[in-house]
Amino acid sequence: MSRYYVTTAIPYVNASPHLGHALEFVQADVLARSRRLAGDDVRFLSGTDDNALKNVLAAEVAGVSVAEYVRTHADEFEALGRTLGLSLDDYIRTSTDPRHRPGVERLWRATAASGDLYVRDYEGLYCVGCEQFYQSGDLVEGRCPEHLVAPEVVAERNWFFRLSRYAGPLLEAIDSGQLRIEPEPRRKEVIAFIRSGLEDISVSRSTERARGWGIAVPDDPGQVIYVWYDALGNYITALGYGTNQTDYRSWWLDSDHRVHVIGKGILRFHAVYWPAFLLSAGEPLPTAIYVHDYLTIDGAKISKSSGNIIDPADLVADYGTDALRWWLTSDVPTLGETNFTRQRLVDRANRDLANGYGNLVNRIGALIDKYRPEGCPPAPTDDPLLDQAAKTRIDVHEALDRFDIRAAALAVRNLIRAANTYIQHHRPWEQAKADPSRQDFDHTIGCLNSVVLTIADLLQIFTPDLAGKAIARIEGTTSDVLFPRLEHKPSDATSHRTDC
Repeated sequence: MSRYYVTTAIPYVNASPHLGHALEFVQADVLARSRRLAGDDVRFLSGTDDNALKNVLAAEVAGVSVAEYVRTHADEFEALGRTLGLSLDDYIRTSTDPRHRPGVERLWRATAASGDLYVRDYEGLYCVGCEQFYQSGDLVEGRCPEHLVAPEVVAERNWFFRLSRYAGPLLEAIDSGQLRIEPEPRRKEVIAFIRSGLEDISVSRSTERARGWGIAVPDDPGQVIYVWYDALGNYITALGYGTNQTDYRSWWLDSDHRVHVIGKGILRFHAVYWPAFLLSAGEPLPTAIYVHDYLTIDGAKISKSSGNIIDPADLVADYGTDALRWWLTSDVPTLGETNFTRQRLVDRANRDLANGYGNLVNRIGALIDKYRPEGCPPAPTDDPLLDQAAKTRIDVHEALDRFDIRAAALAVRNLIRAANTYIQHHRPWEQAKADPSRQDFDHTIGCLNSVVLTIADLLQIFTPDLAGKAIARIEGTTSDVLFPRLEHKPSDATSHRTDC
């Protein structure tokens, strides 16, 4: 048994959660559930980034205190975790969790002790949406490439981190596999960025510009720690770095796997800045960074700033947790943007969960009830379908190990299709009538029953509610229809935009 620590990025709470957040949360949950199923000791962390300047500005627009504004939206993110059925072990809020500030201060002091922090005057182009300085060459027609707005010119005295020192160690960590970045194109992207030359980065802002919100630089109350330095630290502060060395040792120092699941827009922060901070502080690096692409609506990236938001809680209310989780895992590739429509969600759920697996389980249950009411016969010792089921288990876990969640879901889908083909080919309802001993029927139905249990076991990773219902139906504790077909609504015909 190994230790597996997996995290999501912690989102800003300047607005309500959207479908893009749900994608990342479910992806990380799939990894956590699969590792638990494999017998590993797992810790799954998420939370919220409360200390961003964009949160402060959003609160000012709303006319409420920053603390009140942040609390309201942080509660929405935490509630979304419950709505999505996340198997979280821990949740951190960077403005209120007593573990966070001491850990960030400890990380800062460790970095300073390495000689990697210094003060200088700086003028740069700052995007509040990204909480990041840009070089003019990074802009697209003078605009931030992520938010498509012109950054503001900021001139002030800040603390800087000597990122330029760490190009060699970072490349060595990536090339050696010590720090794994998936998928491969994202790894190449990071390597190219490092080889292009690393410049020192600002890691603080004036307390005045921060409106006094955030964590003060130790021994320099006129400066607040840069939000990304602060936020990235959550991965270890939540483990007690700075407050509880026992948990930190168990889940970071001694863990076999330290995995971050993030979106491609924050790859540089996680694969360059964060490892450099850790190297400076003398702490171990994450072992893997898994990077997903964006969801789109009408071809545009889903984002709070663009206003094309779909509330995932609304989708769950309309179609259920299983349908949403299945679409996010089975239809979204590792690379390339995926356009969301409600129709795509409904069609995928109906094909795979209602017509595919649900119908299969219902048919097998009805056949057992009719022809073997005393109980299902045992699985045969040899059958090609059983071999495929065994291989599917391996395929699912291998796909998840390379962060190809869609490939893992596809392996399950293929097994569902194979089982449906099997039942149509062998026609156990005819076997039961043709042979009084029902020997062939017992072989067929025993095989199918074993396979649908294997599928239910694997679906615990993707659609845990459905998996539990399937097991109850197979064991005969309920006769309810497993997954009723979903119906399209008038608004489902095309994708649509909704306001924030």
